[in-house]
Amino acid sequence: MKTSEIRNKSRQEILDEIDASRRELLNIRFQWQAGETRNPAQRKDIRRNIARLETILREMDSGVNKHLSAKE
Repeated sequence: MKTSEIRNKSRQEILDEIDASRRELLNIRFQWQAGETRNPAQRKDIRRNIARLETILREMDSGVNKHLSAKE
């Protein structure tokens, strides 16, 4: 997901997306342990997406980008 797409979402939508991504990462970890998947890039992409979501959420909370916090 691109940062411009994330910035167009509300705070609650970003929180929901973080939660869904964390659940997806957990499922991939279980699949990895069971030997069902062998794509390490998938885990890396999800971790980066979570970090991207949390960074933009932190920007909204701290007021770094003033126009982002107005969408709540």
